[in-house]
Amino acid sequence: MHKKSIYIIIPLFLVFVSCSNKYNDNNRYVKISTSKGEIIVKLYNETPKHTNNFIKLSEENFFDGLIFHRVIKDFVIQGGDPETRNAKPNVLYGEKDAGYLLEPEIIDTIIHKRGVIAMAREGDDVNPKKLSSSSQFYIVVGKTYTNEQLDELQKNLNKKLRDKIEKKLYDSLLTESNISNTDYLTSITKKVKLLTDSIFNANKIIFSDKQRKTYTTIGGIPHLDGNYTVFGEVVEGFDVFKKISEVETDNNDRPLKDIKFTISVIK
Repeated sequence: MHKKSIYIIIPLFLVFVSCSNKYNDNNRYVKISTSKGEIIVKLYNETPKHTNNFIKLSEENFFDGLIFHRVIKDFVIQGGDPETRNAKPNVLYGEKDAGYLLEPEIIDTIIHKRGVIAMAREGDDVNPKKLSSSSQFYIVVGKTYTNEQLDELQKNLNKKLRDKIEKKLYDSLLTESNISNTDYLTSITKKVKLLTDSIFNANKIIFSDKQRKTYTTIGGIPHLDGNYTVFGEVVEGFDVFKKISEVETDNNDRPLKDIKFTISVIK
């Protein structure tokens, strides 16, 4: 009897020690449980507002029973819309969250490599401050790039940036009363070009050595960098979110068979 008890206790003790050692840093960890398996996520200390909010919602069981309503192969898996708890078939979701927004915590050195978790948000047109959703999150699946592909992407991103700056300047300077004034248009065109050059050169996108190394080896989504708050990364379960990203979806990127999840706090 005593020998048998000892053999039972030792493995349990070892399991406890193993789990303790695995998460013995000062980061917070959560577990996302799905029908495809479990995903363990380490949350960053560098983004306290987002990390604390995610822990709070997880402890309140806010996420339990929700679905991944947006799944795109080689891009992201996304969930966190509370209306998906009792999701109806063939309905497009993704408009709701916990009822508030979060100030962005965008850090240049924290990029969209494969496996990071970030908060979704509305676009710049209606959300120029890049405020984050309080509950809708996504996990980056992404893909790997060659340096030539990154060069082309960088070129395209800079063209879009320049066009956006130029349009914003014209919109601020032109009105219905002066748009037909040829002399005014000539002077404004010169002014806009100078201002566009100045603003563009100060904000020009140049992929860093870290970004190039990451996206040519690990992979990810480089064009999202600087636009969304990344607040953690997957440490276990890469195969799980990869499997989820490959399920069959409808025209709205919703899986044909709902994939529900729950989130619990590990530490």
